[in-house]
Amino acid sequence: MANLNKVLLLGNLTRDPELRYTPKGTAVADIAVAINRVWNNEQNQRQEETTFVDITLWGRQAEIAQQYLSKGRGVFIEGRLQMDTWEDKASGQKRSKLKVVAENLQFMPDGKGNAGGGIQSGHSGGSHSAPAARGPASPPMGGSSMDDSGFQEEDDIPF
Repeated sequence: MANLNKVLLLGNLTRDPELRYTPKGTAVADIAVAINRVWNNEQNQRQEETTFVDITLWGRQAEIAQQYLSKGRGVFIEGRLQMDTWEDKASGQKRSKLKVVAENLQFMPDGKGNAGGGIQSGHSGGSHSAPAARGPASPPMGGSSMDDSGFQEEDDIPF
């Protein structure tokens, strides 16, 4: 039986990222995102609902989020669901919480015209790295990965 654990979220941060480090020195950041849903009910009245989701970022992704993100900033998160369970120290009861572990984070443009950017994890569960910068040798986005040594452009384009 096939399994799939994939989450795509687009929303706004409800607080500044909280960065900490594991005993081995790996960066971990917790963020919370508010996702709004708007629809019309049976009486054609506008309804709104907000869902709050806790998200964990690891490695370089966590450090970059701490550096560049702040409350209110839009983000696009691609990740997976994870169930955290623990024992409540006060009551002794078992507790659990569903959260998202981010595998890809993209900053959304803010209202000031600043463009977003993206950070993708190297692989899930381990160290995370920012994508390599595009140099002049890289093909433009959407372009072919083939070299253009055999390409000849036509001179008489009709437009």
